[in-house]
Amino acid sequence: MARDDKRRSKEDSPDYGERLVAINRVSKTVKGGKRFGFSALVVVGDQNGRVGFGKGKAKEVPEAIRKATENAKRNLHRVPLKQGRTLYHDMEGTHGAGKVVLRTAPPGTGIIAGGPMRAVFEMLGVQDVVAKSIGSQNPYNMIRATINALRKICNPRQVANRRGLKVSDITRKPDLQSTAP
Repeated sequence: MARDDKRRSKEDSPDYGERLVAINRVSKTVKGGKRFGFSALVVVGDQNGRVGFGKGKAKEVPEAIRKATENAKRNLHRVPLKQGRTLYHDMEGTHGAGKVVLRTAPPGTGIIAGGPMRAVFEMLGVQDVVAKSIGSQNPYNMIRATINALRKICNPRQVANRRGLKVSDITRKPDLQSTAP
């Protein structure tokens, strides 16, 4: 087995789910009339903390979806998840005119999010989250804003390393009696 084959088999080993978010028919006017093509927006994830999105354009829908899926697999991002089911903290993300607000949720809440954001959370493996899209309803901008917010999320270990503290110092609840006047 060649070295490239081993590398490919390792890349293909994780099972990635994919979700088609949007397909647009685009046209180009030429001398003889119109030429139609398709653009696809796909979200890919392993449902275990990795997610990415991609877009592809082609003359046929299946080819556009295939290109978008390959693009998404090349652009995967790891997101830390609290207890493997929700986000560590609330976050806002923006892209262009699109703005999203992501909030953690207690167990049993489910995914409360609209359209393209729901696809991102399902592919990420989040089970409990509340999200709201403010501004642009364009699926491309909504997904980019959601990914922007997810990339800002830090787990307590990362925050502790950045501050030079222990994780227990950060996650400890403040003593209410000692702060009373």
